Amino acid sequence: MAARALPAWAYKLLILVATAIWGMSFIVMKDTVDVLPPAFLIGFRFVAAGVILMLAFWKRFRASLTRGCIWRGAVVGLLIFLAYWIQTIGLTGTTPGKNAFLTATYCVIVPFAWWVVARRRPSACNVVAAILCVAGIGLVSLKGSLADLTMGYGDFMTLVSAFFFAFHIIAVSRFTEDYDAIVLTVHQFLWGGLCGMVLGFATETLPPLAALAAPDFLWNMVFLIVFSSCVTYAIQNVALAHVPPAQASILLSTESVFGVAFSVLLYGEALSLRLTSGFVLIFVAIVVSEALPIWLASRKKSALAGSVDDDVATGDAQA
Repeated sequence: MAARALPAWAYKLLILVATAIWGMSFIVMKDTVDVLPPAFLIGFRFVAAGVILMLAFWKRFRASLTRGCIWRGAVVGLLIFLAYWIQTIGLTGTTPGKNAFLTATYCVIVPFAWWVVARRRPSACNVVAAILCVAGIGLVSLKGSLADLTMGYGDFMTLVSAFFFAFHIIAVSRFTEDYDAIVLTVHQFLWGGLCGMVLGFATETLPPLAALAAPDFLWNMVFLIVFSSCVTYAIQNVALAHVPPAQASILLSTESVFGVAFSVLLYGEALSLRLTSGFVLIFVAIVVSEALPIWLASRKKSALAGSVDDDVATGDAQA
């Protein structure tokens, strides 16, 4: 018997649950990176998540174990490792809320990165979104007078990570045209985790075993591996099959909002008028870049369909 579909609102709620988990992960990562250095943290997290997903989808994974899928998995794995590693380095020098919103700028970067890769020019919505986003970044991150503006190291590294997230999305979009998305995700986690472990052993020092065995640290790792990686991935893929893209993109963009909310409530981040204004501008930029083009295309399609129906009705009346 086929699984019974949930009401439309339930799938939208599932997306919000996933984005809330991702928003909470900024706080958890902030605490965890105080114990485990960034490369090791990403390495352990991704290897464990990859193994769990591989076992859960073993038949599909084994059936798609081809050379092409493996090397493409290595490419997206390297990109996602660099994105998360640099983001985590940035998190050590900024607040979880700022890290969340600055990371979310990848939504605005993607159309311009796609222009570089595919020579497809960004739309007017993308350009407007970029201007709003830059203004928001300035309010969130830049300090000092107009003649001597500076950006903190943590904010800068977070913005660098956003570019890697953007190119990762493009690579996944291209590769999933020919390869199973779930299998590619397993390869992505395994390769990304391997990169983290290699870099960790080469450049970082593992903390004492007592620190790794501490209950708080173990619970944080369970959250990052099981909930922030595996569960959210499953939720997203199920829900996106039942929610229109324009609505889904707006719901997914609330990850940064949850990140700030949890940072204020649990981390004690203070919100000034300038910081709040910057967050609002970045969020509006994300919506303009992600949802507005889809909504406009939908309106245009509906208008064309209505015009065709009117023409048919007129023709029938004349006949």
